[in-house]
Amino acid sequence: MLFNSLDFAIFLPIVFLLYWFVAQKNLKLQNALIVVASYVFYGWWDWRFLSLIIFSTVVDYLVGQKLRVEEKQSKRKVLLWTSILVNLGFLGFFKYYNFFLENFVDAFGLFGMQINANSLNIILPVGISFYTFQTLSYTIDVYKKKLEPTKDFIAFSAFVCFFPQLVAGPIERATNLLPQFYKKRTFEYHKAVDGMRQILWGLFKKVVIADNCAEFANQIFNNSADMNGSTLVLGAIFFTFQIYGDFSGYSDIAIGTSRLFGFDLKQNFATPYFSRDIAEFWRRWHISLSTWFRDYLYIPLGGSRGGTWMKIRNTFAIFLVSGFWHGANWTFIIWGALNAIYFLPLLLTNNNRKNLGVVAEGKLLPSFRELFAMLTTFILTVFAWIFFRAENVSHAFSYVGGIFSESIFSMPSFSIGKMKALITFCLIAFFLTIEWFGRKDRFAIEKLKEKSILIRIPIYLIISIIILEFLFNLKESQEFIYFQF
Repeated sequence: MLFNSLDFAIFLPIVFLLYWFVAQKNLKLQNALIVVASYVFYGWWDWRFLSLIIFSTVVDYLVGQKLRVEEKQSKRKVLLWTSILVNLGFLGFFKYYNFFLENFVDAFGLFGMQINANSLNIILPVGISFYTFQTLSYTIDVYKKKLEPTKDFIAFSAFVCFFPQLVAGPIERATNLLPQFYKKRTFEYHKAVDGMRQILWGLFKKVVIADNCAEFANQIFNNSADMNGSTLVLGAIFFTFQIYGDFSGYSDIAIGTSRLFGFDLKQNFATPYFSRDIAEFWRRWHISLSTWFRDYLYIPLGGSRGGTWMKIRNTFAIFLVSGFWHGANWTFIIWGALNAIYFLPLLLTNNNRKNLGVVAEGKLLPSFRELFAMLTTFILTVFAWIFFRAENVSHAFSYVGGIFSESIFSMPSFSIGKMKALITFCLIAFFLTIEWFGRKDRFAIEKLKEKSILIRIPIYLIISIIILEFLFNLKESQEFIYFQF
């Protein structure tokens, strides 16, 4: 079920009314309703994959109960690895089986040995990477005794399958979200209005920015061999804003929807394209995944505490795994390696935590130095996104080769239309302006709540009309990019 669909527009009010008007006085009933609603939401794509979520939920709940009473360290490790192997086993089979099989066959082919092995027609369950990491965080934190295992199976099930963030995050830690299912929740008008405000901005990002950019990005990437260098550059820029508007838009809708039901999720994006270096970018982009890998992979490996070799090893480990997490394709691994290369000089010179505050703090505009740093970081990011978007490695390199050719000095061309491209760039400029003025807040239009109702309501209406206009006029509804991960 898509957030930007009629199905969800009907589904959400029904669940909201049942939650607050039927189940309000009964916490267990509220949690049970969330579980049922989440299973309906997820099963809308393919009900067969509900068995994976339910099985994972049962396994991690039982492991948590065993860890509660087990004190022997060797047995605790067995329980931990049971959870890890079950969860990563499902993820590995559905997401990476064909990738490893094909590369295994290709590797033997290099030595003249032909192996007959048939790949499987495997359908990737929507959001499996997200809820797998969410349940793993629970088991690992219980194992480390950072979290008391829950006895409430319904509350735990609701934590695992909470529908607003089930299929594309944010990846919530059990230490933050699970305790919220234990507490009595009462309707708070201001919290709900704030949630609606964030949903509105998320829909603007998705429908107006991402889906419009997607038309051009798809056209250019799918026909890159016929495009000149300047058009290829614009294609990469369009994709850069497509993936940001798409993914951060989903996060905004998820966080806003959660607030309607009395829950607070972690911020997942913090205006990453205003970053002054790659380290800052990764503190602001997909924050829930970056911090997950930091806490459960980078720090256990030794972090940056060791010598130079250990720092290099751990940096490449976290970025390569992050790239591979995104998909079973060498393009994602190269994308991760590029970001590691970008990040490493900052780490080795102890400049990786140089830009911790908001850019242009207390100022209307950035300084020339800040602007140059932002542009440099943005260009590096755009270049890396080419590998993320390309169909395969050869496509990525041919795309890059097309950029660095004489045709880069030619005028760009669009079969969709230059006027539509110009309108899309104007929308991006408007979007960036709003994001700039809201860069200190949880989402760009959060501060509207401080304005007079005579200002707020017209702005909400204008944004809503723009969303509806583009929603009904787009040639086809675009799924959220991160559903495939």
